Amino acid sequence: MKKNSQRITEGAVLLAAFTVLLLITMYIPILGMIVNLFLPLPFIMFFAKNDAKTSFVFLIASIAISLVAGSIFSVPLTLAYGLTGAVMGYLIRKQKNRGMVFIAGSLVFLLNLIIQYVVAVAFFQYNFIDEIMKMLRESVDMSLKMLESIGQDPGQKAAEQLLSSVDMIETLMPSLFVVVSFMIVFLIQLVSLPILKKFGVMVGKWKAFKDLTLPKSLLWYYLAVLLVSMVINPGEGSYLFSALLNLSFILQLCMIVQGFSFVFYFSYIKGYSAAIPVTVTILSLLLPIFLYVVRILGIIDLGFDLRQRLKKQS
Repeated sequence: MKKNSQRITEGAVLLAAFTVLLLITMYIPILGMIVNLFLPLPFIMFFAKNDAKTSFVFLIASIAISLVAGSIFSVPLTLAYGLTGAVMGYLIRKQKNRGMVFIAGSLVFLLNLIIQYVVAVAFFQYNFIDEIMKMLRESVDMSLKMLESIGQDPGQKAAEQLLSSVDMIETLMPSLFVVVSFMIVFLIQLVSLPILKKFGVMVGKWKAFKDLTLPKSLLWYYLAVLLVSMVINPGEGSYLFSALLNLSFILQLCMIVQGFSFVFYFSYIKGYSAAIPVTVTILSLLLPIFLYVVRILGIIDLGFDLRQRLKKQS
């Protein structure tokens, strides 16, 4: 009885905290951009400490409260962050490592984004991707007109390149969904896990970044996508072109991550200062030309087991 009473009290406090966070996110835009990262925290905490049945009741209660305290438009926000936090909390309760918690949370958040996009288009005739692209195109047009008004002719080629970049963003929107989902969940973990520790919720450790090795199969997928792109050479705007471009983009990101991991590993094996790989990473992000080198390093590391060769030499 005492345990149930404690559980109800804890649930009520966490629901109250979630309600406050939700209202700030919805009605105070600038502060809400930061506060929204804490929305999954009550769910992570409750699901990490309680069984599935009790946790499910907590989730339903949070949806009901979001309807009362906010509006129908607050429900998608609650579902996206609530389900993400629920899955992360459940995996923490099962004592899974941070990597698995991160990947599972990211996939759930991504799935929520996709479902909510489909529902918005199918039932409300609202396509937020079209709205974003419209705003981008209007911004480009406005920028070109401003340049012309002050006597600076951007030139036809530069204007076409800008518009082409906007079209490329639209084509890469599925990949951007993936990247945004993983980035948001990474930030959620970054702000949530220290707080969880203070409340006695133990979370597994991250695997050291230098020890990160992606599945070798990703390299073969990458090479296959490149080969298909060269052989078939699909026309711009086609479904195959979009699919291959998005696959190539995601796989290139994976190779870059693998490359950065190798840089950290190489620095560790050679006994260099930790500042060196950090500096290399920052320079590569500031000067994208270095990303090509990092990507090639990632490909070679996966394909030829560079780490094993370094181990034998050291």
